[in-house]
Amino acid sequence: MLSVVEKFVSINGEGKRAGELAAFIRFKGCNLNCSYCDTKWANQPDAASTSCTVAELAGWVKSSGIKNVTLTGGEPLLQNEIAELTEVLLAQGNRVELETNGSVSLKTLAPLKKRPVFTMDYKLPSSGMEGFMLTENFDYLNGADSVKFVSGSISDLERAVEIINKYSLLEKCSVFISPVFGKIKPSEIVEFMKDRGMNEVRLQLQLHKFIWEPTRRGV
Repeated sequence: MLSVVEKFVSINGEGKRAGELAAFIRFKGCNLNCSYCDTKWANQPDAASTSCTVAELAGWVKSSGIKNVTLTGGEPLLQNEIAELTEVLLAQGNRVELETNGSVSLKTLAPLKKRPVFTMDYKLPSSGMEGFMLTENFDYLNGADSVKFVSGSISDLERAVEIINKYSLLEKCSVFISPVFGKIKPSEIVEFMKDRGMNEVRLQLQLHKFIWEPTRRGV
């Protein structure tokens, strides 16, 4: 069984398919506690949730008529049956994106013949969680995947540059930088990118926070 706190259809707010419709499944629980987390409610032990089978979730996705599926949280990789769910969704013709926080190994899912697309966070210093990052996960990424740096300050951006260069991330996958909502202006990130000549890195804004009220759930 998988522990689900919400499922809904909306647009992808982030990533390579930003702006496209997606069926979202948000799982309960996370092993991190980022300072800026906007889904802390889903991570609480007493968060309301529903236990769902793989078949039930795949059936819901199929009935939605939506091709893109975003598995999010919380931390999806903490769910024991997440590999089985991705395999079933892919087998029924869905495109599956798994959003992961960068602290849980990808080694069980990455070698699968059919695997989800990974959007992996690297937690920067202002998150308070950088010490939990598994940099060996970078070895499992390919051109379909992305690494996301959520930045709340110029010092965060400086650290992102270090990590991008140290692990040659632009040779492996797409790289996105997002602002911590309300902490740093997107224009500041653009100026930083210009000053550093950050070719091929993309600024990414969370579209859902501009379309709807930023704390609204189910969008």
